[in-house]
Amino acid sequence: MAPVVGSDDGTRYHRDFTLSITKALGDQLAAALDGLDRAPLAEESIARLKEKSGVYQLYLNGEFVYVGKAEKSLPARLRNHLRKISGRREIALDEMTFSCLYVAEDFSALAPEQLLISHHKGMGNIPWNNNGFGNKDPGRQRDHTIPNRFDVKFPIDLDRPVEALESGDSTLLDLLEKVKAGLPYNFRYGRPTSFQDHVVRVPEGQVTADEIFQLISAEIPDKWQITALVGYVIMYDDSPSSYKSAWRYYRGGQSIDVVAEAEPAEDADADPAEADA
Repeated sequence: MAPVVGSDDGTRYHRDFTLSITKALGDQLAAALDGLDRAPLAEESIARLKEKSGVYQLYLNGEFVYVGKAEKSLPARLRNHLRKISGRREIALDEMTFSCLYVAEDFSALAPEQLLISHHKGMGNIPWNNNGFGNKDPGRQRDHTIPNRFDVKFPIDLDRPVEALESGDSTLLDLLEKVKAGLPYNFRYGRPTSFQDHVVRVPEGQVTADEIFQLISAEIPDKWQITALVGYVIMYDDSPSSYKSAWRYYRGGQSIDVVAEAEPAEDADADPAEADA
């Protein structure tokens, strides 16, 4: 029989005991998710979900890539991911699947997403967390930094049509707002008052992001430029400013291709918390 380890003072009637409740919960959550079938990341599958909070895992070609949470609505969170991935190159929606668990509100205080992240980190398997997939717009102060790994591997698709874009005359400001709403990636821009009165004609038929940015760049002042970064698009009065992760500029109605710096930024220690849409 193995000897009983006592305390530091040599006695055998008291000792330290450590119970890792959080690790046990993380392991149980991961096991519960792994025991589920995986559904296509598609509207048909998402529409069958309950409007409840919970955690979920995403899979690319059957391999686990991301764990996330939804504080209010799992369908809303998954639709955000569906839309984001639909606007990326080098990845297709039919390669993506998911599984999810509904989590009671009182359990949310235990941060189940972080429990799952800790579990997968311990297994050495957490590809998309901490590399930019779940991040929101980083803000203008980060536009000149090297991009995250997700954006480098799966850059935005400028050949994608702008959704719900109507032909005809529009003020430049209204057009910018419609383009922003019609793209599955972020488009951030300056808003001078002169854009409220400047009228632009949108052509008939489907218009791609690349085509609309060429059109807009012909209408904005000479010192302005549109910059397609690997993860999003910006438009400011900053010509001829250059950006490390830019791969296309739009000036004077023309597109100018450049080579983006492909070395991604260092991974962060933790993925920023995701808020429900």
